[in-house]
Amino acid sequence: MEFKLNDDYIELYKLIKVLGLVDSGADAKQIIADGHVRRNGEVELRKRAKILQGEIIEIAEVTIKVI
Repeated sequence: MEFKLNDDYIELYKLIKVLGLVDSGADAKQIIADGHVRRNGEVELRKRAKILQGEIIEIAEVTIKVI
């Protein structure tokens, strides 16, 4: 899956919510806190981490390429 970034960055929990992978921002924050999100191969626990163009986000079986 690809996400086209229109700004300088998007916060991690907002990216997950915008893509419809969860029902709410609270759900997005919870899966991040539980360690289910990987950023460029590393577990990312910061809910508001600034995701930039070119990064790869993995959540379970879903891979998101930020373009």
